[in-house]
Amino acid sequence: MVDNLQLRPGAITQTYASIAITNVITLKDRRVLRAAALNETLEPEERNQIDRILYSVRRGWVKVDA
Repeated sequence: MVDNLQLRPGAITQTYASIAITNVITLKDRRVLRAAALNETLEPEERNQIDRILYSVRRGWVKVDA
């Protein structure tokens, strides 16, 4: 299956908010983050949000849903 790697406007902000509320990264969240990683035109704020998510995962504050 090929994922559609187009990001919706505000997708990273919505994903960041969802993860902050639940402290869990779902499969859908991982797909958004993967598409964002491949996107070369992210705003600095969006890059910062992604960095915060990854930092939270490394620290164990956010769990990755299997």
